[in-house]
Amino acid sequence: MTSLPASGSGRLTPIQWLICIIAAIGFAFDTYVLLIMPLVGPPALAELLKVDPATKDGYLAIVSWSSRITWASAVCGGVFGLLGGYLTDRLGRRRVLTWSILIYAFSSAASAFSTSPEMLLVFRCMTFIGVCVEFVAAVAWLAELFPDPKRREAVLGFTQAFGSCGGLLATAAWKGSVALAGNMPEWASFHGDQTDAWRYGLLSGLIPAIPLILIRPFLPESPAWKEKKAAGKLRRPRLGELFQPAYRRATIVSTLIFACGFGAAFGALQVVPQIVPGLVKSVGEVPKLQARLQTLKPGTPEYKTLKSQIIGLTKERQQIVGNVQLYQELGGLAGRFALAWLALAIASRVWLLRIFQIPGLLIIPAVFFFAASGRLGDNSLDLLKWGIAIAGFCTIAQFSFWGNYLPRVYPTYLRGTGESFAANVGGRMFGTGAQSITALLAALITTPGSNISGPTGLAYAAGAVALLVYAVGVIASFWLPEPPSEALPE
Repeated sequence: MTSLPASGSGRLTPIQWLICIIAAIGFAFDTYVLLIMPLVGPPALAELLKVDPATKDGYLAIVSWSSRITWASAVCGGVFGLLGGYLTDRLGRRRVLTWSILIYAFSSAASAFSTSPEMLLVFRCMTFIGVCVEFVAAVAWLAELFPDPKRREAVLGFTQAFGSCGGLLATAAWKGSVALAGNMPEWASFHGDQTDAWRYGLLSGLIPAIPLILIRPFLPESPAWKEKKAAGKLRRPRLGELFQPAYRRATIVSTLIFACGFGAAFGALQVVPQIVPGLVKSVGEVPKLQARLQTLKPGTPEYKTLKSQIIGLTKERQQIVGNVQLYQELGGLAGRFALAWLALAIASRVWLLRIFQIPGLLIIPAVFFFAASGRLGDNSLDLLKWGIAIAGFCTIAQFSFWGNYLPRVYPTYLRGTGESFAANVGGRMFGTGAQSITALLAALITTPGSNISGPTGLAYAAGAVALLVYAVGVIASFWLPEPPSEALPE
């Protein structure tokens, strides 16, 4: 299969439907492998660091290592993602897609066998590299396979909307992993107890990659790229060209706003699983029961009963974390679909973006300052669920926006490089660094002399970061140029 039927105003052909389905699975898996980490990270690091997350020192150690892994993997993903964008323009969209899928499928599964935080960090860096490269190649590939403007907008909008299904799958995988832990046969078990949950969660990342690995290599290459390559008209992309007068403003502003979007996601939304346990009433009971357990003789009935109670409370807390994450992912899914519909109805790309930015600026900081911090008392957890759904709606939709906007800015030979610079330098390298800022602020707020708990301090820090990045993003949107036309630049 080497060519694609022409796009028209009629129905999609079977080949085009297959392309859309595979692209949707790819975007979902990209999100899946990233969002599984906030769920599995705390229990994974608690085991690998041998610390108790219920203590302040143990909690802050986990937060510190979480931000370290996120920042390191983002830098690696940004650097190699930028290289991947260049290779996408030089070697072709489909070839780079295939290799990126293999990289993140292998590394996602391998991370389940980590025996140290350093080993987990290395494999998460590899996973991030695969995801960063895949996103850029996939967007360029889809944009060029569907040259008709309306159809292209619809395909890019709705296939990217399925990225939030990856978050739902991650939440479901985590719930399933918690249920499986301790109940698996010996040959499929790591330790045979509840600590296996995070390993099953990471290992499950291999499953969605299977159809992508089997089918994507047989799908057609981008006709626009292939024709220019065959005719010898494909110019060599150069990074410096992104800063020529024709592209400079779009490159700088889109990179800045991309960074703000990722800053809100990683500096606020992705730390929610570490905040939620502080809002669970039973969180303080586990350390007390563990201390009592140390005084009992292993194997006695009382010891077994107490240990069963601890496992039950831990499992309950993990399930609550998964429930809150589910609200966030449902909000993100609704936001992506809303953007896909609005992209067809609103001509201005800048106002399409502001529809999600301005409500986010007003609502998201309040969610963290009041509900996530526990200042609303017994209602805090319930209100956080709805608040984080709105946060997901406003923030995650912006990621789909760039898939519609950037292909209309850069020509064929520079498209992958331009998309990669905004997504990887802005979003991955700088935007994800917001989680480190959140962790630093949380450490300052919860100093040894402070009576503020770790989760509460983290909520205040996340709210401050969300307020900052949303304010910068809204201001920067006034300098974002409108694409010159609906057609893709040649």
